Amino acid sequence: MKKILLSTLAASTLLIGTTGVAQEKVADLPKTQLQVVGGLSNLTAYRNHEQPFWTKTIPELSDGKVTATIKGFNDMGLKGPEILRLIGQGVIPIGTATIAYFASDNPINEAIDLAGLAPDVKIAREITDAFQPVYEKFYAKNGIKVLGFSTYPAQVLFCNADISDLSDVKGKKVRTSSRTTAEFVQALGGSSVTIPFGEVVPALQNGVVDCAITGSMSGYSAKWYEVSTHLYALPINWNQQIHAANQAYWDKLDPKVQDFLQKNIDVMTDQIWDDAAKETQEGYDCNTGAEACSQPVKGKMKLVVPTDADRELLKKIAAETVVPKWAARCSAECVQDFNATIGKKLGITASK
Repeated sequence: MKKILLSTLAASTLLIGTTGVAQEKVADLPKTQLQVVGGLSNLTAYRNHEQPFWTKTIPELSDGKVTATIKGFNDMGLKGPEILRLIGQGVIPIGTATIAYFASDNPINEAIDLAGLAPDVKIAREITDAFQPVYEKFYAKNGIKVLGFSTYPAQVLFCNADISDLSDVKGKKVRTSSRTTAEFVQALGGSSVTIPFGEVVPALQNGVVDCAITGSMSGYSAKWYEVSTHLYALPINWNQQIHAANQAYWDKLDPKVQDFLQKNIDVMTDQIWDDAAKETQEGYDCNTGAEACSQPVKGKMKLVVPTDADRELLKKIAAETVVPKWAARCSAECVQDFNATIGKKLGITASK
């Protein structure tokens, strides 16, 4: 794997990005060629942000001094959960992936995206920003420099079954993408099923699962509206993305290039956060065929609007089930850091 990746990357820098950065041009940079590894290439974060950013915006901002090519990690034959390990080993100099992919490596990677903690994107951003210094310290020990975080749209329930509130999850088989969402589904009396994203459509179509959780716009991009009848518009979690570099590789970059890249990554992540709320609503609109949908193809799903009671139930399960289960498997230091940051903001205290 290492030899294959090294030959593929050819000693190039790997990065992730977004479009429309409002920055001044920087002409006095050393000539730098970047080979970019982005997120899943079939999703809007890649198509609308990463690809145009690196192929158009970065060269323009650098007056042609910094140029780039880009591929999604899935197009390179990678699955996602190995990316941070490869960054730490120096096989991947810089890359991006969903932070929840690394929950099995260490439960600290679940902290910012525990099911039920963030009912809207504003709170999700506040939680992420509050905990970022903890991640910076944690990953520095592994030779990894954290460059920032971004997010996908809200992760919600797509069901090929009648669902009118959270209680209807009871008895249903639900595709989940993380341990914390699995614990959330189980707390509601449902059964958690692990299925790769690319296999969800036939699973919903053939009754292997009744429901599946993913981003509202991600589900639309993957045409889940063709095999689902109900979309439950209650954000369960967000699937934040981590942007990180191998520290030794980053340290070898020209300081001017470091500064240029970091400033633009900061702008990139800000824009992706801003778009997350818009894309969440667009996902609702386009999966259900609302007039506000700007996409050429519209689904015909039924939009289920959550009640205040369901929002309270979500919050209750997070505080009484999801957080305690997570705290039991994370270290004492991890729990202490959670309480001093995320817990303090939300009024939740985790106990070890």
